[in-house]
Amino acid sequence: MRILVTGGAGFIGSTVVRALVAAGHEVLVLDALLPAVHPSGAAPALPDGVEFRHGDVRDRAAVEEALAGVDAVCHQAAMVGLGLDLDDAPAYAGCNNLGTAVLIAAMARAGVRGLVLGGSMVVYGEGRYRCPEHGDVSPGPRHPDTLDAGRFEPPCPECGAELRPGLIAEDAPADPRNVYAATKLAQEHLAGAWARACGGRLLTLRYHNVYGPGMPRDTPYAGVASLFRSALARGEAPLVFEDGGQRRDFVHVRDVAAANLAALDAVGDRAPGSVRAYNVGSGEVRTVGEMAGALAHAHGGPTPVVTGRYRLGDVRHITADSSRLRAELGWRARVGFADGMVEFAAAGGGGGGRPGRRAGGGAAPPARGAP
Repeated sequence: MRILVTGGAGFIGSTVVRALVAAGHEVLVLDALLPAVHPSGAAPALPDGVEFRHGDVRDRAAVEEALAGVDAVCHQAAMVGLGLDLDDAPAYAGCNNLGTAVLIAAMARAGVRGLVLGGSMVVYGEGRYRCPEHGDVSPGPRHPDTLDAGRFEPPCPECGAELRPGLIAEDAPADPRNVYAATKLAQEHLAGAWARACGGRLLTLRYHNVYGPGMPRDTPYAGVASLFRSALARGEAPLVFEDGGQRRDFVHVRDVAAANLAALDAVGDRAPGSVRAYNVGSGEVRTVGEMAGALAHAHGGPTPVVTGRYRLGDVRHITADSSRLRAELGWRARVGFADGMVEFAAAGGGGGGRPGRRAGGGAAPPARGAP
């Protein structure tokens, strides 16, 4: 197939491109090369035969030109981060939602009917929790006074009892809790509207905490892995927020690329108008504290420091049930946590720039709490 990868010069996008080329696909990349993501203004090295076009997904002419002769689209271009500062909301909506709207409108005109969307687990908000008395419940908003007191575990909103976190599946209700999350959910809705209106086929991959070689330095995207690694490279201790007990699913970028390859191979076989979402996670539940410790050990120290600080827009626990992806597309994660962290600790980083960017502006929100 001839596949257009938007954002294909970025961390995840470029890894997807390499996987597609290795599988024999013809690949065209459309990327804006924004300075926040690519300070040099130059595209990264891409495999031989990949056609690169410098353009923005919000530019109708650039998108229409890139879609010529394309069989399917892998949409990775996005602005990332928490988006807690509402002054950044127009930039998030512009990159993520206007960009997706321009893309799907052009796909409808061009007759391209296959789309794999790079989604995110942030659409769920908090993960799955169960109260011994009230069953599955959704925790309420986080409050500064509770967090300042060091009480990080969300209580049952009905009785205040301690909740038990579990794996979240794709049928869980969406509950976006920050600007970025809201725009990622809107991307899914826009793409779903396109599929139903013109007989398109949409597979959305909801990435959990992606990490691996090529990850830009000093960005909070895909969790705090790159921030921890950058601190270690400076000879500083990684600063762990809250009490370090936040549960996450850290999935290697090569496994994410393999999920995209599986989705693109399957999208053409779906019924016209079909819409399906998949969690992409490793299946290994780890805490942020464990991740910081594994990186520090692989790097040779210093030992992480638990700070008690927090961000209101963070969630306490979010871990993936990826059984649908394994069952329906035959995918499975191949890079284990221990091996992946050793590799990541030794890997060189990608570009710098302000935190929280992949295809547009925006910055990480300030932390609060104990120093």
